[in-house]
Amino acid sequence: MNVTFRQLRVFIEVAQQGSMIRAAAALHLTPPAVSMQVKEIEAQVGLPLFDREGRQLSLSTAGEYFLVHAKRMLAALKDADDAMARFKRLEHGLLTVGIVSTAEYFVPRLLARFNHEHPGVELRLRLATNREQLVVWMRAGEVDLSIMGRPPKEIATRAEAFAAHPLVVVAPGDHKLVGAGRLVIGRLEDLPFIVREPGSGTRDAMEVYFAEHRFAPRIIMEMASSETIKQAVIAGMGLSFLSLHTIGLEVRSGLLAVLDVEGTPVMRAWNVVRLTSKLLSPAAEAFRYFILEHGEAHLLEHDAPLLAGRK
Repeated sequence: MNVTFRQLRVFIEVAQQGSMIRAAAALHLTPPAVSMQVKEIEAQVGLPLFDREGRQLSLSTAGEYFLVHAKRMLAALKDADDAMARFKRLEHGLLTVGIVSTAEYFVPRLLARFNHEHPGVELRLRLATNREQLVVWMRAGEVDLSIMGRPPKEIATRAEAFAAHPLVVVAPGDHKLVGAGRLVIGRLEDLPFIVREPGSGTRDAMEVYFAEHRFAPRIIMEMASSETIKQAVIAGMGLSFLSLHTIGLEVRSGLLAVLDVEGTPVMRAWNVVRLTSKLLSPAAEAFRYFILEHGEAHLLEHDAPLLAGRK
C-alpha cells in the first residue's frame, strides 16, 4: 500500500467524527477533499473501510481493523518526531494532554500559562468522559501526558504527584446544615445523596471514606457529570461528595456550601502520568516540569478560600 500519513490522519478523523463534513471542519479542509482522500485510501486497501447510509458513516469490519493500525502508525511517527526533537532540544510541535473530567476546572488555566511561556508548542487538550477512556488513550499513545488522580494499574506508567486533591461534602447554599459547625457523619443519615458513577475517581474516594466511617449514604441518583450533579444539588435534590476544584464559582456565589463533616476534606493527590515506555518530547518534558513546579501553588490559591469559608 502507498498510503500517506496525511491520508491516515484524514481517515482517523472521519472514523472518529462519523461524518465527512464534521471531519472536514475539524481538519480545516473541504468535504470533497476529505472524500477524495478516503476514496484513495480505500482504493489502496482494496476494501471498503466505511459503511455509508446517506451522509452518516460507520466503520466496516475492515475499517475497524485498519483504524487500529492507522493509530499505531501515527503514534510511531510522533515518537520518531519526539526523539529527533530531543536531539535538537527544541520545544515545538504538538503536545497532547489528557485529563479526567474533574481536572477540566483547573488544567486549562495552567495550560494557558504554559503556552504563554512556551509559544512554540501547539497544545491539544483531550477530556476523557471517564477514567477508563483516558487509560485507553494512554495505552494507544494518543496522549503524551495525563492529569489524573488514581494512576492506572493495568498499564505500566510513571506517576508523579504534584498537588493535593481535596474532596468534600456539598449542600445547597441554603441547606439547614450550612453554618451548623463541625458535623458528625451520623447527621447525614437519611439525607439523599447524588453521586458520581461507579468507576470514577470521585466515587472511589467517596466509597472509601464512607466505609472507613461505617456510613451508608442514601443514594438517590448517579450521574457521570460533576456539572450536572452541582445543578441537582443547587436545586435542592440532595447532598453530594465532590472535588473542591469543581465548586469554586458556586460556593463563592452562595449557590453551594461545603459542609464541615468529620474526616473531610478527604485528601487525595493529583498526578502527572506517562507511559514508562514512552520517550517524552522536549515539549512534554517542559510541561511535566512546569506542572510539578507550579501546579500545587495554583491549586492552593484556589482551595484555601473555599475551605476557610466553612462555618
